[in-house]
Amino acid sequence: MKVVNLSEQDTILNQYVAELRDVHIQTDRMRFRRNIERIGELMAYEMSRTLAYSVKTIQTPLGVAEARTPDDDLVIATVFRAGLPLHQGFLHVFDRAGNAFVSAYRFYKDEAHHEVDVHVEYIATPDLSRKTVLLVDPMLATGESLELAWRAFLTKGLPRRLLIACVIASCQGVEHLQRLFPSDEVALWCAAIDPGLDEHKYIVPGLGDAGDLAYGEKM
Repeated sequence: MKVVNLSEQDTILNQYVAELRDVHIQTDRMRFRRNIERIGELMAYEMSRTLAYSVKTIQTPLGVAEARTPDDDLVIATVFRAGLPLHQGFLHVFDRAGNAFVSAYRFYKDEAHHEVDVHVEYIATPDLSRKTVLLVDPMLATGESLELAWRAFLTKGLPRRLLIACVIASCQGVEHLQRLFPSDEVALWCAAIDPGLDEHKYIVPGLGDAGDLAYGEKM
């Protein structure tokens, strides 16, 4: 799997990530959601460079113009609920793409909150056969929830290509996906990659719970 760490480049994306992490700015939910959207827009632009293009002719009021535009049949796929702002950012750029959603949440199997499992209970997607799927999820911690989401989407058709995007990943999560997707045909874009996880499987230094910060705490 090809891994692209966008934090290694000096771009405005790094400012949006810094604001997501900042405990003082995090109190503004609307800004938190918007920063994730903006990161999605920038990541979508970077990922658009890897799509297949061909020349098309366009009739203008005064003549005919040529333009190289994408040929990929795109589907943007995400995981409820934290993935929604990132999904929206991608949709701002790839406004003709199809959309796929899966409900996957993690829960602790022990009282000490050390053993984590993931449950999938809902999926809504078009036929994914021969599509280019952009699987977007803001946080890549262990990688297990993204793996289960992917396996759920596979029940709706075998895509031609898979591209993955996350805002913050842990090294462990990246390594998990590298084992899961050994082929360079799959690529992972990260806005930042952090060194580890804590005992509760949260990314460190990370930013906390992206879903709660975007939409409020859950029961």
